[in-house]
Amino acid sequence: MRRSAAGSGGAGRCGGLRPGPAAPAPGGGGGPRPRRRSQRPARCRGPGSHILRGRSGAGRRRGRQRGSGRRGEPHRRGRPAPPRMWWDERVSARFRRNLQPTLTYWSVFFSFGLCIAFLGPTLLDLRCQTQSSLSQITWVFFSQQFCLLLGSCLGGVFKRTLSQSLFALFASSLAISLVFAIIPLCHNVVVLAVVMAVAGLAMGCIDTISNMQLVKIYQKDSAIFLQALHFFVGFGALLSPLIADPFLSDTNCILSNSTANASSNLPHIRKSLVPHHPGNLSHYDLPMKGMVVTRVSYAFWIMALINLPVPIAVFFLLYKERMVPCFNSSSHPLLSADELAMETRPVEKDDLCAAVQRPQAAGGHDDLFSCCQSKNFRGASYTYFAVHITGALVLFMTDGIVGEYSGFVYSYAVEEPLSVVHKVAGYLPSLFWGFITLGRLISIPVSYRMKPATMVFINVVGVLITFLLLLIFSYSVVFLFVGTASLGLFLSSTFPSMLAYTEDILQYKGCATTVLVTGAGIGEMVLQLLVGSIIHDQGSYSFLVCGMIFGGLAFIFYAFLLFFHRMYPKPSSDSDDASPDKPAVTDDTGQYQR
Repeated sequence: MRRSAAGSGGAGRCGGLRPGPAAPAPGGGGGPRPRRRSQRPARCRGPGSHILRGRSGAGRRRGRQRGSGRRGEPHRRGRPAPPRMWWDERVSARFRRNLQPTLTYWSVFFSFGLCIAFLGPTLLDLRCQTQSSLSQITWVFFSQQFCLLLGSCLGGVFKRTLSQSLFALFASSLAISLVFAIIPLCHNVVVLAVVMAVAGLAMGCIDTISNMQLVKIYQKDSAIFLQALHFFVGFGALLSPLIADPFLSDTNCILSNSTANASSNLPHIRKSLVPHHPGNLSHYDLPMKGMVVTRVSYAFWIMALINLPVPIAVFFLLYKERMVPCFNSSSHPLLSADELAMETRPVEKDDLCAAVQRPQAAGGHDDLFSCCQSKNFRGASYTYFAVHITGALVLFMTDGIVGEYSGFVYSYAVEEPLSVVHKVAGYLPSLFWGFITLGRLISIPVSYRMKPATMVFINVVGVLITFLLLLIFSYSVVFLFVGTASLGLFLSSTFPSMLAYTEDILQYKGCATTVLVTGAGIGEMVLQLLVGSIIHDQGSYSFLVCGMIFGGLAFIFYAFLLFFHRMYPKPSSDSDDASPDKPAVTDDTGQYQR
């Protein structure tokens, strides 16, 4: 009888009637009762279910119609819905598999930022330490920037194997700690320039290798991780002036009979100093001989200690990858749970295609000089070169804007027509770098939802509009602060987005990382020198005019890049299926290959 009642639609348990033996059998007289087979009797199990389900067929249909628009309804009655993540499980799993290398590259870029921003605030104290003139000490700036550019060009040499890249990062990060420790011992400006040149070479290698390795690991998913990478350089650049500030001299750090006039203008001189451009500071009488009184050495030693964990982290990564000769052994570590799941899962088409593509994809990302060899150009179309050149020109302009704006915005603010008080104008460079760091932090989640090409378009248009408004409201001090913050936000994510976009166009087979890093470094150095010369000859108003011109050129070059992207030969259907969902330097588990 139980089977008969359940099979007949559950007249006794789900039909809202009192159960009893008089329930008619299927096919018997009783009107529309046999239709209750469509009411899913299997869902009416368990004691008390007649209370929840005891509705007529029409009532159930109305209930289903009312609840049909709610996607989460089946999960409320059964298994709970999985929580929505701001990135998908595939990217999250790849990040977990490459957690240590990714964190190591981020920490190395923090070291890069720590080293790039300390020189400006401490330059006057270093002038006292070396007992040199303003024109002499600014050559220390130039030696660092020139060797940074040279290191960026040569950084790709160490990409041949993972061990070469990691050893280069270990040597570079350790060199930065040693530079911080040695700077207080340099009492000659030439020796200081040589030490800063070594730091520049180390920073250039870090810049190229870190970007290159993250692109290799994550490839089409690299945009979000590149945004995080460049957030750490901004964080380091924001931290180092804060460390140095308590130890800077409030008065002239060389005691002599002529220190009174210069001491009152010392904050203005410190903020007006620009790499290789003393500007209109030659009329200030700064003594070169006398007793040196400075405590800036403590700032450098603190930064050396803060940076010391970075080479240690790189060494631990070398040790984990069995690349340290003294600790190398033939045994291999056990697979983690994620890696074991990846090993035991069925081989998919994407994995097979990625494995086929590895030998081809590994051919890219040489150093700048290797990229220029004729063997790399065989069979390449003109759009291959055009993508490299236009991408580098966009970053030449945008990174040049970063360098010239941060260097000269203080000088522009304190002169006519604004004539901002020196102390208030001193907040402008800090505001600019602070919003660059904030923008890079905001771009981490945004880059997952937005394509790199769209982000670059928003950035270059935003830079152009901001400079246009700064020109229109050139007499407004308030808008200068607003425009400085806006410019920092728009410029913050340009480099990582541009790098991800260009690598995606070239299918990770070109030299985009090396070429773009080199182009950005050249732009930051050259445009700063150019704008400094123009301001010296034409006046402070030319500062905004130059920015407007550079922003317009960046937009034009980006429009050319979009055009060449459309003209670039599309991969075949097989290559499309083999799009590098897995990194070219990883194995099937997403781990490194040595």
